[in-house]
Formats: sequence, structure tokens, C-alpha cells
Amino acid sequence: MSKHETEKTTISPYTWFLSRRPNFMSSIIHPIRQEAVQHLELKPGNRVLDVGCGTGTSFPYLVQVVGNAGEVVGVEISPAMATEARKRVANNGWSNVLVLQESAQTVKLIGRFDGLLLFGVQEVVASPSALDHLLPYLKDGARIVTFGAKLLPGCKGMVFNPFFSLFTRKLLPPSTAPIDDQPWRLLEERVGKMDSKVYAGGLVYLAWGTVYTIYTSI
Repeated sequence: MSKHETEKTTISPYTWFLSRRPNFMSSIIHPIRQEAVQHLELKPGNRVLDVGCGTGTSFPYLVQVVGNAGEVVGVEISPAMATEARKRVANNGWSNVLVLQESAQTVKLIGRFDGLLLFGVQEVVASPSALDHLLPYLKDGARIVTFGAKLLPGCKGMVFNPFFSLFTRKLLPPSTAPIDDQPWRLLEERVGKMDSKVYAGGLVYLAWGTVYTIYTSI
């Protein structure tokens, strides 16, 4: 078995593919990613945390809004994805972007952040331990935005959801929690009511909200 074949069997198909095609579907997701960054309401000089940053596809949008005086910190558990993210940083000459190869549950961060982006990371959004570790690193009034797949409600869901659930289990990392019709539920329990918007007939969502004082001590 070749090195690439061995690696493919130990990580999810999604991670393996994106580590080799880091810009796959970027043109399709581009408008949603832009909207996600807008909901973070970042300003020049702000610090933003991109957890599950993958290959760093959100970095250009984040760097643009925080400017040279701000900072972008990406967290990625996959070595292959983190390597691609660091290549992106180097190729663009970003001196204010840092990529940490670590899990959301244990990553050690310095200081607090003005925003948290959770883009396509159901395994983090559905993990109480990950959220409870990350949220104290956010400032009072910091913004959180999450994007991902969701199940359909009602009769359509009864027909379609079993197939969609099977597809995501085969494609996504083994650690990914099962999706439901409101994947941002655990976040809402911690930060309060979040606004949300659905796309693709309700199969994917964008949700955003604000962190309050209870989570500002670390």
C-alpha cells in the first residue's frame, strides 16, 4: 500500500480530498463564507479565532477585515490540512496569521478574541467539551458564526434525512457528531438565542450570535 493510500484510510475522505484540492468548491461556498465573516462584525485591529480552519479558505476574508493590525488564529486538528493552511499563509505573506495544529478541546491560546468562526466543523459545534474550552477565550460582546449541514424538518426530512445522514457519516471525520435539524443548539444553550439562515433547500445553515460576560474568564 502506498503512502497516500495508507493516509487515506486513516483520515476521513473529506479531509484527505481537501488536503489535495484545498480550493474545491470555493467558488460555490464563496458567498456564504463572505456572509459568515460579515456576521462576525470584525473591525481593523481585532483578533479572530478560526477553529477547524481546514486549508485556510476563510483566511483571506478574515485578514481583509482585521487588517495588518489585527490577528487571525486558525486551529486545525488534521496535520495534512494544517500544512495546506500554512502554505496558504506563506504564499500570501501574511505575518498576522497563525495556524495551530491542535484539537478544539485542548488548544492553548493566548489572550481573548473578538470573534469565533466555526465553518463546517460539526464535530466542534456538537461537542460540549470543545465549546466550553473555546468560549472563555472570547471577549464580552464577541461574535460567533457557525456554518454546516443540517437535516430537514417535517415530511421531507422523513424521506431524505436517512440518506443524507448516511452520506455525511461516510464522508466526514469519524469524530463528527450526528447532525440534526438545529446543529447550533449547544451554542444557543451557552450564548443565548442565535439568528440563523438556511440554504440549498434547508440542507445547510448559517447561524450567528453574541457572547456575554459569563464566558469571559479564563
